[in-house]
Amino acid sequence: MAAKAKLLKVVLLGDGGVGKSSLMNRFVSNKFDAQSFHTIGVEFLNKDVEVDNELYKMQIWDTAGQERFKSLRTPFYRGADCCLLTFAVDDVQSYRNLSMWRKEFLYYADIQDGNSFPFVIIGNKVDVENRLVGSEEAREWCQANGRMPYFETSAKDSTNVNEAFRAAVKRLKDLEDVIENNTKPSHGPTVDLARKGKSNSSGGCC
Repeated sequence: MAAKAKLLKVVLLGDGGVGKSSLMNRFVSNKFDAQSFHTIGVEFLNKDVEVDNELYKMQIWDTAGQERFKSLRTPFYRGADCCLLTFAVDDVQSYRNLSMWRKEFLYYADIQDGNSFPFVIIGNKVDVENRLVGSEEAREWCQANGRMPYFETSAKDSTNVNEAFRAAVKRLKDLEDVIENNTKPSHGPTVDLARKGKSNSSGGCC
């Protein structure tokens, strides 16, 4: 019998127009629609992936970036396993808003420690000519905000899209491993029973 895939809830966040829906559709169905419209509210698609020989069903939630849809998208943050914070490299404001999106997500998802949550940052639309946000600038921001993985993508020509989504699963696994290792009980130094017996036989007192 085939192993059952573990369900992961993945949330796509970022300003309207940065290409979140296009990224999701490229990843799930390998399609790109240049005429796609802004998401209204929330949409989601599923895709099965294998990472490090384990099966996962990624349930990807694409949320509307416009402020007027905030009340519709925020209930879906709770229970998320990963979050892809997205900006467009030709839109400086969408890059500056990454901190706002991260803060909003952590608040409504009720996550206390943002550094232990698996975020991945996506700089989309690297196919454009009028790029306004540099790679180094974005990487420095990621390092300063919890050393988050950073991927530059193009939903239009499929650059790094699969890698970015799979990295979210890998980031989750890595953080879970760290937490598991940190919570393992410590048994202290090993006691050499043979040596202890020898000590007692010579009249030593414990």
